[in-house]
Amino acid sequence: MKRFTMIAAAMTLVIGMGCGTKGEGNGGEPAKADPAAAAPGDNAADPAAKAADPAAPAAKAAEPAAKPNLDALKDPSKLTEEAPATFKAKFVTTKGDVVVEVHRDWAPKGADRFYNLVKNGYYTDIAFFRVIQSPRKFMAQFGIHGDPTIGAAWREARIQDDPQKESNTRGRITFATAGPNTRTSQLFINYGDNANLDPMGFAPFGEVVSGMDVVDNLYSGYGEGAPRGRGPDQGRLQAEGNAYLKAEFPELDYLKSASIVE
Repeated sequence: MKRFTMIAAAMTLVIGMGCGTKGEGNGGEPAKADPAAAAPGDNAADPAAKAADPAAPAAKAAEPAAKPNLDALKDPSKLTEEAPATFKAKFVTTKGDVVVEVHRDWAPKGADRFYNLVKNGYYTDIAFFRVIQSPRKFMAQFGIHGDPTIGAAWREARIQDDPQKESNTRGRITFATAGPNTRTSQLFINYGDNANLDPMGFAPFGEVVSGMDVVDNLYSGYGEGAPRGRGPDQGRLQAEGNAYLKAEFPELDYLKSASIVE
């Protein structure tokens, strides 16, 4: 019975993401791969829970949060720089700071897209609009831009899939999809061991190395998004931006800024 429930939920995830109609999902774009309640329990080790080594050198300071490069953000074709082999990104959220370590060899195309988005200030005032912690801890999803003009520019800026090399275990960060070769800007951080997503094209490109407790504490009270739940509707978010969220979902947490740690 448990296996049937997980499989059914995973199918719902793909159908909900891939068959959106205008006004649903992403406002005309197939709704993003919605990693909802399909995951097994939160049994994986927390990659952020390692004890600090007092003899280790101090971590490099993050670059100042990137000021949004509005011209480039409105033209995704300009943002094609290759990412370093490994790098860290610091997220400043309304609940605290999170550091993600990216390994380009895990998913090169995904790492490159993430690097360009962070470097050019895309992830500024971005809502964690879909945080699923019940009935199982599953994931926190974000990445629809609060400015509908910028959001529209990225809706069709799709990148090809990467081969699946790593698993969606706790703390891994992955692009949402609407099916094969449809990654754009939406991301999710896994709360549990979500290996059932691995065969579906969800290729992690990095993992949380500090601040997983912050991710755990993101507001999850709205649950699943509309129309299946009472959370935000992705179509309206794409069309109306953060004004819609702030008016109707005031408890949501936000990614205030992101910066690269070289």
